[in-house]
Amino acid sequence: MPILHFLRDNARWIAGGFLLTFFSSFGQTYFISLSAGDIRAEYGLSHGGFGTLYMIATLASAATLPQIGKVIDRISVSATVLLAAPILALACVLMAWSTSLVLLVLAIYLLRLFGQGMFSHIAFTAMGRWFAAQRGRAVSLSAIGVNVGEALFPISFVGVAALIGWRGSWLLAAAVLMLVALPAIYALLKVERTPQSVAVDPNVPAAREWTRGEVVRDPLFWAALMGVLAPPFIGTTVFFHQVYLSELRGWEPSVFAASFAIMSAMTILFALIAGQLIDRFSAIRILPSFLVPLSLSCFVLASTDAAWGAYAFMALMGVSYGFSSTLFGALWPELYGTKHLGGIRSLIVAFMVFATAMGPGLTGALIDWGVSYPGQIAAMGVYCVVMIGIMTLVSRRALLRRPQAIQQAGVAAKV
Repeated sequence: MPILHFLRDNARWIAGGFLLTFFSSFGQTYFISLSAGDIRAEYGLSHGGFGTLYMIATLASAATLPQIGKVIDRISVSATVLLAAPILALACVLMAWSTSLVLLVLAIYLLRLFGQGMFSHIAFTAMGRWFAAQRGRAVSLSAIGVNVGEALFPISFVGVAALIGWRGSWLLAAAVLMLVALPAIYALLKVERTPQSVAVDPNVPAAREWTRGEVVRDPLFWAALMGVLAPPFIGTTVFFHQVYLSELRGWEPSVFAASFAIMSAMTILFALIAGQLIDRFSAIRILPSFLVPLSLSCFVLASTDAAWGAYAFMALMGVSYGFSSTLFGALWPELYGTKHLGGIRSLIVAFMVFATAMGPGLTGALIDWGVSYPGQIAAMGVYCVVMIGIMTLVSRRALLRRPQAIQQAGVAAKV
């Protein structure tokens, strides 16, 4: 199906998913870290101190998400948006009004839970349920919303903060959520796509519909998760400590700021490429590939003081992010079906949020203890290399478990 025809027939649902991931930016680490310098200055926090607070708030959101996230299995997508968006806006208001560490932690907790957590979760659960043969394409087009946010929001936030202060910028974010994001997303997603829950085609063998309890007892799930958690851990760590890394390397602040645009462009390009590959070959088949550029990006960043290292890192990170953002939306329906996808995905997203919490806190503490930050980044690259081998084994095992369905996926289904 040509992409223009696909967009014409599915514009409202793709646009709704895109806006969900776009506005999830308000709870993403890269956006929150734009205020990190002001927060540390106002509260007298070190890199490790702020990283620890951030870790505590994010861990709490990860622990909460599996219970809140499964609500999408019980109510409509649009109703879930009506629940999540006002709370995310409230979190932005709390961020602006926080005058104590308690309020600061609460604000970050809600931003992480309903921004990075629920907004992304709603988008990918909806795309996973509403599309079958074109699932990769639908996920990739929705996923690039966060990358467009990465390209636009840092520059916008810095400009707005210069005019009305960093606290005023968070109040403006709350207003945008309530006056723009909520009405637009609700209007687009209030009519659910047919099929509403499960894509069925008589030519494709029905996948087993796993419950969340069965999934957590599946060894393959935990093996796959070990690789899936690498991009959020590494990306969040580097973005959170970008100021420290720039000081360490002697780079101007503009170096990292400019490199975000490169990463966003590469992420968008390779998310779309990954969508095409998934629809043709299946997510399970391309699983081992997404960590290759990520491992290379870590080795580049760890080994050079030259400014081009930042650009090369972000370009390679973008390739990996593009593959992983699309892959993670399509992989779990292939492995475990769509009936209980909300509950399953909420558990996975919780672990991903947990990884983003551990990264800044752990590395911040190691920095405070004098452990080489470039050495830490190199160790992350080694981990990726090991995980490439494990993901290859996971892919082979999954193909053996569902040979017929995987052979025909993306070819026979027409819904």
